[in-house]
Amino acid sequence: MKIQQIRNSTLKISFAGKTILTDPVLLPKHGIESFAGREKNPIVELPMPAQDVISGIDMVLVSHLHRDHFDDLAKKMLPRDIPLFCRPGHEDAIRKAGFSAVTPIEKSVTWEGIEITRTPGRHAGNQKWEDILGKVAGFVLKADDEPLVYWVGDTILYDGIKNLIKRVKPDIILTHSCGAVLDDSGPIVMDAGMTIEVCKMAPQSIVIATHMEALDHATVTRKELREMAEKTGIKADQLLIPEDGEVLSF
Repeated sequence: MKIQQIRNSTLKISFAGKTILTDPVLLPKHGIESFAGREKNPIVELPMPAQDVISGIDMVLVSHLHRDHFDDLAKKMLPRDIPLFCRPGHEDAIRKAGFSAVTPIEKSVTWEGIEITRTPGRHAGNQKWEDILGKVAGFVLKADDEPLVYWVGDTILYDGIKNLIKRVKPDIILTHSCGAVLDDSGPIVMDAGMTIEVCKMAPQSIVIATHMEALDHATVTRKELREMAEKTGIKADQLLIPEDGEVLSF
């Protein structure tokens, strides 16, 4: 298995002989609006040409439809007939964008020998901002002779996530860890403290921090997350914080 950090939560995951692209965002730097009034997003360029990002992919997995997770250029560049999986309620908008092989996951599906189970998330810590930001999803990937992977998605750490980690016992947990904030929302994804808590509660898991240093409403850098991990005794081989373009092999 390999995981390549592209940018933000766009990842290429080589798993059970297939290549999965998550949350495809292909626009160049400053291609969409600012979220915090600091700078247009994304705040960094892709580490490779957009065509190289989508080259060789077999399937697309979308956590939710915010423009920093599924953007206009991805909608134009991706093959119209590529298998695309999402949470229920998002399929109509994706089909309207021209995609013909869209599958909403109610609970779980099996595709090409890979079991994909949808997981819940809370895109804010209060009801006001949950209502504003809407529904999100994470996913667990399972296949023979592969690590059990839990992609948490855009969520804070709350009891539902904690209980799921304890029950599922993933080998690899992919967290969105930039501590993004909008106005008075508080964190709308995990921040450094939440990411460290995941590491502590799942010492058997490798935690991979993604969704880093790509958006102007982020509050946590890779360096800050690593420093907090070191101060709290989390080893570098448990918490991985890949740079854009970096490939991790398992």
